[in-house]
Amino acid sequence: MNDAAPAPTPAPAPRKRARVRAPELIGKGGWLNTGGKDLTLADLRGKCVVVDFWTFCCINCLHVLDELRELEEKHRDTVVIIGVHSPKFVHEAEHAAVVDAVERYEVHHPVLDDPELATWKQYAVRAWPTLVVIDPEGYVVAQHAGEGHAHAIAKLVEELEAEHAAKGTLRRGDGPYVAPEPVASDLRFPGKALLLPSGNLLVSDSTRHQLVELAADGESVVRRIGSGERGFAGDSFSEPQGLALLPDGRVVVADTVNHALRVLDLESGAVETVAGTGRQWWQGSPTSGPALEVDLSSPWDVAWWQGKVWIAMAGVHQLWTWDPETGTVEVAAGTTNEGLHDGPAAEAWFAQPSGLAAAGDRLWIADSETSALRYVHPTDTGYAVTSAVGTGLFDFGHRDGDAAQALLQHPLGVTALPDGSVAVCDTYNHALRRYDPATGQVSTLATDLREPSDAVLVGEDIVVVESARHRLTRLRLPEEAVRVDAVAHRTQRAATEVAPGTLRLDVVFRAPSGQKLDTRYGPSTRLLVSSTPPELLAGGEGAGSDLFRELVLNPDVTEGVLHVSAMAASCDDDPANEYPACHVHQQDWGVPVRVTADGASRLPLVLAGMDDEG
Repeated sequence: MNDAAPAPTPAPAPRKRARVRAPELIGKGGWLNTGGKDLTLADLRGKCVVVDFWTFCCINCLHVLDELRELEEKHRDTVVIIGVHSPKFVHEAEHAAVVDAVERYEVHHPVLDDPELATWKQYAVRAWPTLVVIDPEGYVVAQHAGEGHAHAIAKLVEELEAEHAAKGTLRRGDGPYVAPEPVASDLRFPGKALLLPSGNLLVSDSTRHQLVELAADGESVVRRIGSGERGFAGDSFSEPQGLALLPDGRVVVADTVNHALRVLDLESGAVETVAGTGRQWWQGSPTSGPALEVDLSSPWDVAWWQGKVWIAMAGVHQLWTWDPETGTVEVAAGTTNEGLHDGPAAEAWFAQPSGLAAAGDRLWIADSETSALRYVHPTDTGYAVTSAVGTGLFDFGHRDGDAAQALLQHPLGVTALPDGSVAVCDTYNHALRRYDPATGQVSTLATDLREPSDAVLVGEDIVVVESARHRLTRLRLPEEAVRVDAVAHRTQRAATEVAPGTLRLDVVFRAPSGQKLDTRYGPSTRLLVSSTPPELLAGGEGAGSDLFRELVLNPDVTEGVLHVSAMAASCDDDPANEYPACHVHQQDWGVPVRVTADGASRLPLVLAGMDDEG
């Protein structure tokens, strides 16, 4: 027997990381949440910096804001999160709109307003959201696109803290965040409204995490429902949105950030959870079953139609239903792919459906990211989806006339009108629009609203939720529409120049430190590729398990958009752990491309890690 103490196990050497000097953070809109100070990377030296490229229209970006809250709190003395607001829509380039969004979504870190995408281009970002980690010496050490990376970033931060504390290059202490002064008002960024049988109006006061009952005048507060603090227990909500009246007189609430449906008893004020677990749905999770056992993803609106509650599931680009009789939920339409594709409900593509309105045999949908008005209707074999206005992810504007060429800009609400037409809350155009199915014409009912997000009929009036003015506005439905000069836009994002012929697509994924790809039940990665127009690809479209693909470009098509959806699952790499923690990383890219003779023959998209070939 040897009584000598065993030799200590040497600590694992830090993983070698690529060292790329971080470009400066610049943006014409300036800084928010800093007390008026402009920040530079030199000001952040000594801190672990997480740069979050986001835009406020993007549901995945909002998910990441919530994912980062725990990291922000736990490492507040060593980590600085910097939001770089990088707009997709024209409205999102307005500085006042960014100021509103920072308050609306409770962003408690500095934000750089970059309306011209200057920093986006410097960091070669290709997708919303993208997270870039900069070490205390100012070098980029990791990049992550999409959702599900909070655990990996937390692990990396712990490694950086230890490494730079040992080197003497870590600086602890308060970061540069300065909270803005709170503003008093009865409503703060209200989302949706509902006319109650009493004649009062119920409003989701989203930023205050409450429901507010207003008197028939739309102004006097009758009562507030909810604790007012972000939460899931009892009567607490988290950024509630859609509201719908059930046949029994209760109200179903889309409790958006809690990923749940709640039901409010108007008489007692009691709140009950009826669907969702409080966890966000991820690829591979159940898509039907007992409502309280199935995860949901950012339900944004609800409507009673065809004997069920239909749910605009913005977080996964689908419509779901909840059946109160059976207590079950299931997918009703959509594939989780983001885009605009009509046809049988199971094959349709949506992009953040955010508003619903039932009208006879049609369920109208405000499909926000495609700037589209669409509807679901019964067929002999089930349901189908048809687009009335809108063409896809990258075309938007304010154009009236024939629906085939009319344009909207990120609509969030839709309301059925008595004459069979529908009013659309054309949110980023600050307008109320009208589509008439009988004539196929689009017109403008009202302008000079401020981010209208919903509207309800009250007698001969329509009451509009002006979300960014924190109020309800009552309008008389005009007999004649307003004439608006047509404006058309395309996204500011520069097209990626690619060479004709074969294009190598590489989705870069490096499992986080201490993890490996989860192959216990088969392939742990998924790649889905398509294009707009479909003719852009002569080969390489479809689904597969490899994160690389040889794409063949059609020589007759010179520009378009590549749609790429990638998923990877990684688990703790510890053979002794029978139940390792696993994490899903996923992202959808819409990459505008232009075919040119001297373009690139390789298209790298970083899901997690660094592109070693870049």
